[in-house]
Amino acid sequence: MVLSGAGISTESGIPDYRGESGSLRTHTPMTYGDFVGSESGRQRYWARSHLGWRTIARADPNDGHRAVAALQARGFLNGVITQNVDGLHGAAGARDVIELHGNLDRVVCLDCRATSPREELDRRLRAANPVFEAEATRINPDGDVELPDEVVKDFRLVNCTNCGSPLLKPDVVFFGENVPKTRVERCYQLIDEANAVLVLGSSLTVMSGFRFVRYAAKAGKPVLIINQGHTRGDPYAAHRVNLPLGQALTTLTDTLG
Repeated sequence: MVLSGAGISTESGIPDYRGESGSLRTHTPMTYGDFVGSESGRQRYWARSHLGWRTIARADPNDGHRAVAALQARGFLNGVITQNVDGLHGAAGARDVIELHGNLDRVVCLDCRATSPREELDRRLRAANPVFEAEATRINPDGDVELPDEVVKDFRLVNCTNCGSPLLKPDVVFFGENVPKTRVERCYQLIDEANAVLVLGSSLTVMSGFRFVRYAAKAGKPVLIINQGHTRGDPYAAHRVNLPLGQALTTLTDTLG
């Protein structure tokens, strides 16, 4: 099975978090506590994400995503787990992808739990902010961008159409928030059913992905890592490759035929 991280999407124009040009060097992601505890925090997030989501929504799958879909179609993979929220594995044709941290294309109300398409929220935010003009200077893997405070302060929020709550949130796992238990259990099940785990483009710094590598290694399943740069899972890896993912995965699929 495959476990992928932000590094597989860099060739689609979406930066990673911790690489040489990773966004965490200059960007502090929104935390769950800040989002639910502060209207100004939600205003800041939605103003910035309103622009950033459009960039991610326009991104196309790259050779790495297409290679994963091809490996699955040929029967080499029993499943795909991704830490990414950009939906590019599915867009490339991969089936039944477990989106560990959710997907920016969905919105959830934290009060009534109703979900809706991001396109719908985008239309409502455009209507509420008809003269909102800004240029995104940097897109981050979480769909956030950098914007000056003077641009953010006049951005108007909208409420849930189902219950009127102001707590609308992208259906993604923020920093400080837990991955749903049922989703985690499904990931462990995939590892149990697999012969090996292939990690693609993840530093495995956060426990949400690292625990699966550690679990697989403890079960005696080979862990193979393709990533540019050190990863937390390196001590558990049977093989480690330091190459761009598009190049490495295209070579792999060509070799397997």
